Amino acid sequence: MRILRWLVVLGLIAAGGVYVMARPQPLAAAAVANLTGDAAKGELVFWAAGCASCHMAEGAKGEAQLVLSGGQRFPSDFGTFVAPNISQDPEHGIGTWSLLDLANALKRGVSPEGEHYYPALPYASYAKMQMQDVADLYAFLKTLPADPTPSQPHELAFPFSLRETVGVWKLLFLSEAWALPGNLTPTAARGRYIAEALAHCGECHTPRNLLGGLDTARWLGGAPNPSGQGRIPNITPGKLGWSASDIVQYLTTGFTPDYDSVGGHMAHVVENMARLPESDRVAVAEYLLAVPTVQ
Repeated sequence: MRILRWLVVLGLIAAGGVYVMARPQPLAAAAVANLTGDAAKGELVFWAAGCASCHMAEGAKGEAQLVLSGGQRFPSDFGTFVAPNISQDPEHGIGTWSLLDLANALKRGVSPEGEHYYPALPYASYAKMQMQDVADLYAFLKTLPADPTPSQPHELAFPFSLRETVGVWKLLFLSEAWALPGNLTPTAARGRYIAEALAHCGECHTPRNLLGGLDTARWLGGAPNPSGQGRIPNITPGKLGWSASDIVQYLTTGFTPDYDSVGGHMAHVVENMARLPESDRVAVAEYLLAVPTVQ
């Protein structure tokens, strides 16, 4: 009985330790002190990060893509996530957010109220963002219109409906480490930053484990489509088989070397990439060709 009591005590201590470590960990105010954003640079961050692709209304075109009213649905193994309103509406959007609020959301997955966000917001990738880019993005978001559409709740079954469980997920999978480590050429390093942090390519193109964490040992090696329809392709060099110019052309026009055209959600990615300087698309191509092939 004495051994049993000690096991119970140790179990409670361990559970308490996990609870403390799994609490939301927001950034200190000093993280954004003295930062001033540049809206023009922030627009490039906005497109590279794919903000409109998820947060615009379903089927929005042209300037309507800048009305970030939310509502798009994203099915997953854990339930359906519904993109929230991130327009400048002060009640239903993020119009009252500070720069620190945005930084906490993107880099720590923490809301202004101090709650965990679900990693459907790809903060596991955005965690690698440079703080100046966050400040520039914040400045650009402030130029966009407000929309009063209320955000809709996610549709998640128990226990995934408990946000407290996300803290444990973060302990396991939230990291600022690069998937492709080591020193790269300046061009490839820029491509790594765009692909791994801003454009969060790995969130779709990398398989996940049972807990929804990215299997970085198979980085960009393809994955089942969360919608249940088909697979997202393996884009590592030995499987993709494209040259650097092929990749740049695809990210600019949406046409493959075989004259096929981009479709599905990837069409938005290409639209976003085409808005960036060509040097950034060249950088992404150099990075992709440096990634180890996954068979």
